[in-house]
Amino acid sequence: MKDQLYLLRPGFMNAGMGPLYCSDSAPVEGVLSFFPQLRELVDIHYLEFPRPREPLVKALGDQNQSLPVLILGADRKLKDEQLEPRSANGRWFFDDQSSIRHYLSTQYNLPLASE
Repeated sequence: MKDQLYLLRPGFMNAGMGPLYCSDSAPVEGVLSFFPQLRELVDIHYLEFPRPREPLVKALGDQNQSLPVLILGADRKLKDEQLEPRSANGRWFFDDQSSIRHYLSTQYNLPLASE
């Protein structure tokens, strides 16, 4: 099973404001645009703003609906052992854009971001 990346679909409305884009999903989108081969290696899903976000509720539980999130594929071995994924419902995941970008770079042999 491939890694599953969930991003917030751009152009959403929130409290009457918008259209907006997610400032945490945008850096991950940047990595996807720099390295388009990731779109073949990772399953990418765009979710709408309103909750509940059913795919995430089903995979990680009601308390883990924030975006972006990357759920590791079954039996995935981390190439960078210093990364510390979270766990819910027996699934390992990253839910912050910095860890997601670092994971994508190290796991798929891409350049690292300069921080």
